[in-house]
Amino acid sequence: MRRTRNAKIVATLGPSSSDRAMIQSLFEAGADVFRLNFSHGTHEDHRARFDIIRDLERESGRPIGVLLDLQGPKLRIGSFAGGPVQLRAGDPFRFDLQADVPGDTSRIALPHPEIFAALEPGTDLLLDDGRIRMKVDRCVADFAETTVVVGGALSDRKGVNVPGVVVPLSAMTPKDRRDLAFGLTLGVDWIALSFVQRVEDIVELRGLVGDNVGIVAKLEKPAAIQALDAIVQAADAVMVARGDLGVEMPPEQVPGIQKRIIRCCRQHGRPVIIATQMLESMVAAPVPTRAEASDVANAIYDGADAVMLSAESASGKYPRQAVSVMNSVIEQTEEDPTHRQMLDASLTPAPADFAGGIATAMRQVAALLEPVAIVAYTNSGFTAYRMSRERPTAPILGLTPNHGTARRLSLVWGVHSALTQVVASVGEMTSFGCQATVDEGFGVRGDTVVIIAGLPLAQSGTTNLMRIAHIV
Repeated sequence: MRRTRNAKIVATLGPSSSDRAMIQSLFEAGADVFRLNFSHGTHEDHRARFDIIRDLERESGRPIGVLLDLQGPKLRIGSFAGGPVQLRAGDPFRFDLQADVPGDTSRIALPHPEIFAALEPGTDLLLDDGRIRMKVDRCVADFAETTVVVGGALSDRKGVNVPGVVVPLSAMTPKDRRDLAFGLTLGVDWIALSFVQRVEDIVELRGLVGDNVGIVAKLEKPAAIQALDAIVQAADAVMVARGDLGVEMPPEQVPGIQKRIIRCCRQHGRPVIIATQMLESMVAAPVPTRAEASDVANAIYDGADAVMLSAESASGKYPRQAVSVMNSVIEQTEEDPTHRQMLDASLTPAPADFAGGIATAMRQVAALLEPVAIVAYTNSGFTAYRMSRERPTAPILGLTPNHGTARRLSLVWGVHSALTQVVASVGEMTSFGCQATVDEGFGVRGDTVVIIAGLPLAQSGTTNLMRIAHIV
């Protein structure tokens, strides 16, 4: 199964997309990577979905990436006794530590003692991505009394933000560590670390997972933007998590910050995912708003590697339609000549090393000879990442003997990953590369391919070879 676009789609699984038929439908509609959101659901729920994904992978013969999204030190309220409640401006509302007592229209549990220690009278509390606003009237060690400033419907487990207040929380909670251990046992391909604030957060996670799992740094805090360059270089990929970012910072600043993050990621050759509310209206409607279609398209024009669906595919009424719409918007945008012009204009010089030299030459050769594919032999994924950074006009066929690498490459712009056997010589590599180009539907006899690899073969990080060949 070959996609007819370069940017990728990440689809979150949840109650609306739990059975095999729906997950297969999302994959066929265009999902390249599936996100397991560990802020919701049990380990058994996620295991069942993971097993379905791997079954689909075996049946389709296509590598499918699985991203485990850790909850992180997210402040969340408890649950309500009778479902969602309606809060009105001016009403009093109380937060406390009584997690075992269901909430009602006058109170709810907030099981985070750290937040009560940091609150002061006059502090704003924002709930549900800022949709509901409250002001603290009184706060002690185990409860806070507030007044509703902006009301609305409030349901179970919604997030809480405290703008301007530093809450002393570790980047990984005990729950995250348990979820991480479970995910590693399953064999997930990517780990998304929530609420990254400093490069040390990435280093800590790297020490736990090693190099066989990709790390996605979720940028949701102002501190992360201040340390952007270092965080991007330390991570394997980045997610622009606009929900909390747009609550922690003024919403009018988010578009500019998003573009800044994309530019930084492209400069360093790190995949970047744009997430949150991309097709939000499709949670309840079968078609998006024109503004949402433009939002997705603008991310593609800027050169994002992937765009992500959250509630749209996890809990909405139209999960398959949401993936299909996103697929269509990406395809239409990439067909626009302006898209290529913008990619070329935003390209920065490649790093001054062997891989950078090969990547620059590859891009020029691809523009001149118009090959049907750029075949990137890679063990760790390094070669394919570096080719993708250049945003070439030809598709990238990432050939690897490593299942984990093939799955991680499903997130990377322009890369169609496929498994191959270990090659013993440049001649064998050329032969296998040409045959794979035909087998994967990129070319036929007589077509030109550009082959990129590193010598010694199968040694990571040694991209230093480019070969031009005809398929015979």
